[in-house]
Amino acid sequence: MDNKKTVLSVSDLSISFRTSSGTVRAVRNMDFQLYEGETLAIVGESGSGKSVTCKAITRILADNSCVESGQIHFTAKDGESYELLSLPKKEMRQKINGKRIAMVFQDPLASLDPIMTIGAQMMEGMRRHLGLSRKEAWKEAVELLIQVGISDAEQMMKAYPHQLSGGMRQRVVIAIALSCHPDILICDEPTTALDVTIQEKILELIRTMQKKYNLSVIYITHDLAVVAQIADRVIVMYAGQAVEEGLVNEIFFDPRHPYTWGLLLSLPRMDTSDEKLYNIPGTPPNLIAPIQGDAFAVRNEYALKIDHRLPAPMFAVSETHRAATWLLSPNAPKIEMPAQLKDRIQKMKEEAELC
Repeated sequence: MDNKKTVLSVSDLSISFRTSSGTVRAVRNMDFQLYEGETLAIVGESGSGKSVTCKAITRILADNSCVESGQIHFTAKDGESYELLSLPKKEMRQKINGKRIAMVFQDPLASLDPIMTIGAQMMEGMRRHLGLSRKEAWKEAVELLIQVGISDAEQMMKAYPHQLSGGMRQRVVIAIALSCHPDILICDEPTTALDVTIQEKILELIRTMQKKYNLSVIYITHDLAVVAQIADRVIVMYAGQAVEEGLVNEIFFDPRHPYTWGLLLSLPRMDTSDEKLYNIPGTPPNLIAPIQGDAFAVRNEYALKIDHRLPAPMFAVSETHRAATWLLSPNAPKIEMPAQLKDRIQKMKEEAELC
């Protein structure tokens, strides 16, 4: 990735939430980069901190949140640089959100204003950020709706969100996100509420729009099957921290963290007669209580004694692959991934070669 431009750099990001039960440490010491034109997938169980991390980028965290530490540095295509966490909120609204960084959320119906027509919502950002006249914005909006696969775009501009199907609403939300030609598109579980057929169409649409506009994409999901289709690089999160990071082939074909092993084993397969799906034993830790050692240790059948005392640093597997597990320490005993996972990876490699 040395020859690629870094468009977003997140350093030592820690976020907590004040609740009636105590302070929830939702994200802890996150570090990652996003490169120009790539798709970075952030995966993990619910509550792992994926969405919170990305909401911090656009500064749309809840009022009870606190960014305890960190920097988020953004470099736009025009060369302008911004430190997002210290940027005044007015400048975030005027210069960043919707214009240079846009988000597509999980529920398109909740993202759209029920009392505004699709056309009004499409044109709002273009008129505010791009300074277009109503006539110019209307023309741009119609063309963009056509690009995202809506053939009767002129009629769609006059419709209200409740008159559209779920798949159509998600296409509209993507069109709105692209309307001001952003540098970064953040997709937060955009296909979870859709059936498999529509999901595939939306994923293909995002890929097409990414190539057309040279977008850098952050894709948040718990679905590793989706990750395999769309990602260039993957960050695996657990209990508010990154536990493994690498190119998509490194994560799927050479995973090193036991948590990643568990996620891959949990993927349902159509070519097996096993009736029981694998699940990672136990539950994620309570992020209100202090965590001693590695947060995954109590669920990890491969945990070493040191895991219960000290959190593991990120060990380098290659120039692009890192994992936070003591199993990668030079002094650790040699422990290999489960045989069942080895067999599964071999089948995935064979399928990849056929494709």
